[in-house]
Amino acid sequence: MRYDLNLLPIFVALMDERSVTRAAERVGMTQPALSNALSRLRLMLQDQLFIRERYGIQPTAVALELAPAIADALAKLDDTVLGQQGFDPAKAERVFTIAPNGYVEFVLIPAIVARLQQVAPGIKLRLTPYGNDLVETGVVSGTTALVLGRIVDPPDNLVVQHLMDESLACAVRADHPTVGDAMTRVQFEALKHVNIIPPGRMRAGLFQALAQQEVKREVAISVTNFFAVAEMVAVTDYCATLPSLICRRLQQDHRLKILAAPVDLGTFPVEMAWHVRYRQDPAHRWLRGLVAEVARELSA
Repeated sequence: MRYDLNLLPIFVALMDERSVTRAAERVGMTQPALSNALSRLRLMLQDQLFIRERYGIQPTAVALELAPAIADALAKLDDTVLGQQGFDPAKAERVFTIAPNGYVEFVLIPAIVARLQQVAPGIKLRLTPYGNDLVETGVVSGTTALVLGRIVDPPDNLVVQHLMDESLACAVRADHPTVGDAMTRVQFEALKHVNIIPPGRMRAGLFQALAQQEVKREVAISVTNFFAVAEMVAVTDYCATLPSLICRRLQQDHRLKILAAPVDLGTFPVEMAWHVRYRQDPAHRWLRGLVAEVARELSA
């Protein structure tokens, strides 16, 4: 039997998106053209494959059984073809979609963009929200090149690389009325605190670290990003517990002072993950190397 290999990426897109409309956008087809391709897929594989439901489509048992083999075959094909291609970062023109969590966007992304400007001016980044679900980032389907942050329970089709470990420190206003050049545990527990809502995984890690040390913390306000912390701390007597590299950046703000945490709050990992299909993509491998190098330099 002859198989139309052009239909297989459409099958993968339908499996990942569970929507004909979104799958069509992903592969760059009109919705009628994708519906026609789905009809040919059904004929080729001798099954309905996807059933329409109220909120999209759901795969049949046959589609679920075929999906891992088809995705693996396409990944191996990508490895073989892309591995034969050369890549010159100085001349390349390409856009990579990256999903950084709030910490990475604040700390790593500016340094990565600066490095790209120096060595690969034709490489551009498009940032997409990280969120709390890896599927939402697009990295699980392969539409997003990299996800950067804390990777918890990754699916089998993602490769995860550890970039660095980050510690925590405290920030208060420079003329704080009760805190001098060091902070005690008693002072920490007496203060009101600014809490960072995203990234969720790091928030959970901080709460767990405080609980393990049996340290109390009264949260006065929660903000949604690191950019708001400096302004909040600078005009209040509140304290913020933040990653050390963010505190290093905030040291430049004369309104603030950075202090060691009163107890050991441990570290949290910063990681990078990508779809297996990009293992041998020369451009992707080069970008991963650049990200890892920037992370090493910042954490040194």
